[in-house]
Amino acid sequence: MKGAPLLSLLLLLGASPASALVRLGEKLPPHPWTDSDDTREIVVVYSHDCGDLGGLWQAILNSGLPVRAVNAEDVASPAPQGVSVWRGDDATAFARKLRLEAYPTVLLVNEGRILNAWEGTFGGKLE
Repeated sequence: MKGAPLLSLLLLLGASPASALVRLGEKLPPHPWTDSDDTREIVVVYSHDCGDLGGLWQAILNSGLPVRAVNAEDVASPAPQGVSVWRGDDATAFARKLRLEAYPTVLLVNEGRILNAWEGTFGGKLE
């Protein structure tokens, strides 16, 4: 799977028991970032109590897509080096407008609309 990092990420996310209440096809709520030249991007919404997201972050970064990190709730939590993080009350409001059921949530976004979503604990392994 080394030649298909996006496919590897989708397999990792699809192999997990995660689910989502997010409505597919909806536009993202207002956010501070500008549109990228890529039509697809990944938005990761997480909080401080998600535990170790190292493997998930690595798969997301290996996908080759632009990554947006949203650190919701009140306690700051880091993202990988090079990924800018949106924090604060507006970030939490963004997460709540999405009607997220659990953190972390990974959104695959196409032209500003939610193409797919995964919520919860990701236990899949990429080998």
